[in-house]
Amino acid sequence: METIRLQEGKILYLQDHEDRMNATRRHFWPEAAPLRLADFVHPAAEGGRVRCRVLYGQQVERVEYFAYHPRTVRSLQCVDADALDYRFKYADRRELDALFARRGEADEVLLFRNGLLTDTSIANVALWNGLEWHTPEQPLLAGTHRARLIRSGTLKPCVITREDLFRYERMRLFNAMLDFGEVEVPVSAVRI
Repeated sequence: METIRLQEGKILYLQDHEDRMNATRRHFWPEAAPLRLADFVHPAAEGGRVRCRVLYGQQVERVEYFAYHPRTVRSLQCVDADALDYRFKYADRRELDALFARRGEADEVLLFRNGLLTDTSIANVALWNGLEWHTPEQPLLAGTHRARLIRSGTLKPCVITREDLFRYERMRLFNAMLDFGEVEVPVSAVRI
């Protein structure tokens, strides 16, 4: 599955999503020819922010469009996700939803695998140390937005343990649908 942002009718970063989709398809179906997302994803007629969901296997199976409304995140609960393998973006989110259900009174979960920070249930993360933004070296999902921010030098991949967490001041959540800086919380809002 790919989630693509459409903003004011325009498709954003389609090539990044196409590259990731075709890399995933090569992993599961090495003999499959690459697909062009431009053949399936079309500009939205309505304005605002629209979430385009592309479900695929060897071929594109379905393309859906939804109005997008960001989730409010003011607090996060640390949750261990040692057994979770989410290298590929799946439509089946049952494992992530089960982890999200463990958030208690918090708005979102901050996931750790084998003691290392990875992501939240919906987004990649970045942490500000007063000088630069760091992002987990081994996220659950290497997001397309994350890859662009690393290429631009905005983010530096680092190993971040649970113990390292409170050496940072602020945290940002971002993904294909969320701008970098749109969701930011103080690290003090994280519950161990």
